[in-house]
Amino acid sequence: MVKTTPRAYGGVAAEERRARRRAALLDAALDLLAEEGAQAVTKRAVCHRAQLNDRYFYEQFTDRDALLTALSEELTNQGIAAVIAATHAAPPDLHSQVHAAADAALGFLLADPRRQALLLNAHSTAALYTARVATQHAIATAATAVNRELRPEQTGDPEEAALAAYTLVSGTLELVAAWLRGEFGTSREQLTGHIARQLLLAPVTDPAR
Repeated sequence: MVKTTPRAYGGVAAEERRARRRAALLDAALDLLAEEGAQAVTKRAVCHRAQLNDRYFYEQFTDRDALLTALSEELTNQGIAAVIAATHAAPPDLHSQVHAAADAALGFLLADPRRQALLLNAHSTAALYTARVATQHAIATAATAVNRELRPEQTGDPEEAALAAYTLVSGTLELVAAWLRGEFGTSREQLTGHIARQLLLAPVTDPAR
């Protein structure tokens, strides 16, 4: 049996076209979610906004919930990558690295207000609520890993570290959401400094040891 290679159209390979369609569908869903809420994110509306045929929706996702879950995972991964990159690019002292991480996290949300709608405010459906919890766990896991990298001398109970990281991440996300709603009059610089200080004060060792 002879294997066939997917044809390229207009110089664009099949896998790249598929990736572009996926990106277009995710972007359309994010648009609709930010503009009108979760109820506006339907297969028909997403395909219309992305200017794609229905069959391309099912090429990527089984249903709307799968689309929303994929969108949340995509943005979460992008945000984590931005924070890690900023941490590594900062001066080598711990304070500068932690401050850079906090600033990058806040900057990621401010760079595109649509991200706020998904990562901070969207939990009106079961899929979005589950995705939000998954986001918090993913960020907490990444934060724990970065903390180990920045403070290799620290040792302690992994479960205690995981609890501390999740508490800090979930609380920080709620704080940022409240700040974006105008509930606090602090500047971005003040908020970044506060978050950085909380990260530096967070327990990283087992107090019983």
